[in-house]
Amino acid sequence: MIAGRGRQRIKPPRRGLHGGTDIDFEDTWGTIASAFREIHTKNASRLSYEELYRHAYKIVLKKKGDELYKRVSEFEHDWLRNEVRGSIQALFSPSLLANTQSLGGKTTNERRVAGEKFLKGLKQAWGDHQVCMSMLADVLMYMDRVYCQDQRVPSIYTAAMVLFRDDILNSPTSDDDGRVVLGLLNHVILNQIQMERDGEVIDKHLIKSCVYMLESLYDDEMEAEEQRLYTMSFEQAYLDTSRDFYRKEAEDQLRESDAGSYCRKARRRIYEEEERCKSTLLESTAPKIQKVVEDELIKSRIRELVDMDSGVRFMIDNDRLDELNLIFDLNARVDDKKAELTRALQKRIVDMGTDINDAAITASQAPAAAPASEAGDKGKAPVQEKSQNQQTVAAIKWVEDVLQLKDKFDTIWKVSFDEDQPLQTALTRSFADFINSTTFPRSSEYISLFIDENMKKGIKGKTETEVDLVLDKAIILLRYIQDKDLFERYYKKHLCRRLLMNKSISNDVEKHMISKMKIELGNNFTTKLESMFKDMTISEELTAGFKKHVAGLGEKDPKRIELAISVLTSMTWPLETMGSGDEEESKRQQCNFPPAIDRIKRGFEKFYNEKHSGRKLTWLAHMGSADLKATFPKVPQKDGTFKERRHDLNVPTYSMVILLLFNEVPAGTRLTFEEIQAETNIPHNDLVRNLQSLAVAPKTRILVKEPMTKDVKATDRFSFNEGFQGKTIKIKVGLVAAGNKVENDRERRETEKKNDDSRAFCIEAAVVRIMKQRKELSHQQLVIETLNQLVAQFKPEVPMIKKRIESLIEREYLERIEDTKVDSYRYLA
Repeated sequence: MIAGRGRQRIKPPRRGLHGGTDIDFEDTWGTIASAFREIHTKNASRLSYEELYRHAYKIVLKKKGDELYKRVSEFEHDWLRNEVRGSIQALFSPSLLANTQSLGGKTTNERRVAGEKFLKGLKQAWGDHQVCMSMLADVLMYMDRVYCQDQRVPSIYTAAMVLFRDDILNSPTSDDDGRVVLGLLNHVILNQIQMERDGEVIDKHLIKSCVYMLESLYDDEMEAEEQRLYTMSFEQAYLDTSRDFYRKEAEDQLRESDAGSYCRKARRRIYEEEERCKSTLLESTAPKIQKVVEDELIKSRIRELVDMDSGVRFMIDNDRLDELNLIFDLNARVDDKKAELTRALQKRIVDMGTDINDAAITASQAPAAAPASEAGDKGKAPVQEKSQNQQTVAAIKWVEDVLQLKDKFDTIWKVSFDEDQPLQTALTRSFADFINSTTFPRSSEYISLFIDENMKKGIKGKTETEVDLVLDKAIILLRYIQDKDLFERYYKKHLCRRLLMNKSISNDVEKHMISKMKIELGNNFTTKLESMFKDMTISEELTAGFKKHVAGLGEKDPKRIELAISVLTSMTWPLETMGSGDEEESKRQQCNFPPAIDRIKRGFEKFYNEKHSGRKLTWLAHMGSADLKATFPKVPQKDGTFKERRHDLNVPTYSMVILLLFNEVPAGTRLTFEEIQAETNIPHNDLVRNLQSLAVAPKTRILVKEPMTKDVKATDRFSFNEGFQGKTIKIKVGLVAAGNKVENDRERRETEKKNDDSRAFCIEAAVVRIMKQRKELSHQQLVIETLNQLVAQFKPEVPMIKKRIESLIEREYLERIEDTKVDSYRYLA
């Protein structure tokens, strides 16, 4: 029990002590007691410790160790009661005893000074007692080694420490006061700590010394670790008062400050308490006080903190990343799952995502006003076209807004949430919730349109790294989509237009995108997409082969038309999406081509049939384009001469058929809409759009329309515009509404119907695969396994699965098992 006292060897006295002579105990004790008094009064410089040791040695040797032990204990008891207690009581000023709770004093400084004076006096008394007892223990070393060990009683040093506890710390502060010095000591230390919490400077070393005193003393004679005075008397009081303090501080801070300030204060308090345990108290208290602070400032207040006006929502909206990191850190201290932060975060993502959805719906439905100068129904067609463009712009903006929102929360996740994986999962789930919302069914179409826009012009001029970044963003959104089969349908439609109309900037980038989709979604998703590129490659080889075949027929005809062909596999390409939008019109007979065109068309058919027997070619004129050389009449020049005007026109195939029609009629001839349709057999909607491009569009009015309105009627007349003037030699005639646009409601319903039909086959295939393997299965288990198999493609509705099971039973792929408790099925091989 004596700090710094090592194991020492006890030597017998030099002079003989075994001569059998008796000793006078009282005289010897008188000598020892006088020496002890000198030691306690710090006047021991003239004492002979060897002589004192010899006296104690003789007493123990003569079997009077018990009497010596008792006399020493009584001496220390009297000394502590009569000398030391008085000096301690002299420190009890009226202001110190006035109020145990506030520790007296009218000001903080008065309380601090009174408290420090008391602590210094107690520290001095304790230090003196330790030093004196260390010296006494040296003198009584033989008694400790022989008598104390034989009788199994505490060493004299340990007994003296117990006496200090009983006679000093457990003594009353005054004769008529029931409070004890230990209680006062606890209150003084607690008050000093409270002062430090309030910003005052205190003597930490002084308090630490008193804490060490409490740590070295025990509450009972067993001296168990958990019975230390520090633990039994002070620590619990410290935790209780701290709990009350932080509970009140939490209430005040929530009422008076914003969430960010609250978080900073809470983190600072946790750090302060941790440092206080290191510098002022004991480090063993650190986890206990930390739990108190976390419970009062965080655990019981986290919901209020998160939901404050300046809470998580405000921090997200104003990019308060540091404050979000504070909330993340505080919530993580009391909850590994960070439930409250996750809840608020998910709610904000869904709310912001829903706002983006609503804005896209509003923008796409906003009416496009007709120009004020147009009368009657003249503005109908351009308004419809403008509305379609407006919807497409809204679709692109929706994707960009979602990506911007994703970037925002990715930054928050990396900077503020330390890339926490459970929070990443929560973010992903929240994005998927609003992207797949039942109130917003167009996410698949919009994402495909976004990719389409970038493939056509968005990646132009970008580096390979920047292109990769755009593609990765599209893949990120693709991960969130629940109905990936619907996205595949739209993507095939948009890719079809890009490939056939040469709209794609780079086929390499297209293929790179498909390879990314294959990694993300699997081979089944990209098989048909890859087949589309394969068809384009084969078509290039066919075109080159046909040109070589024509060249081998004889001398080259300078007027012969060059043909570039794309042969598409009907089961791979979504060709129904490339029509005019009228299913009945798409089934009409083929367009009447001019003789020159029809001749080369039949030539290719013959060439193709020689290579591939048993295949049927169906010509899709509405998908092609043609390059024409147009010659316009001579017009006067600035120098007085006349000069013909020549232009190279790039037009859709139907426009080519219309223009070549005017080669066969005299100059100035006017043809009505009905006459043109009768001659060409072009479907009505396609003819309207091509005539609008040739006669209404301001920069490409190669035909003159009468009357000059912006819509086309059956009675309108058209003639060749001999006065046409183009600013460039090469002119591209674009087809009105020919690009990839957002579907209208009717088209949307048709797409969903086709997708549902396709899903029916997928569900049936999944059910058959499962039953073929399992042979017999309950209805519930079959539905669950079907859902699990198809979740990567889409989430089928349970009624649809039931309907497909019924269909398979009717077609005798399955049968119901009779007399079973639950509905069950058997596979029929």
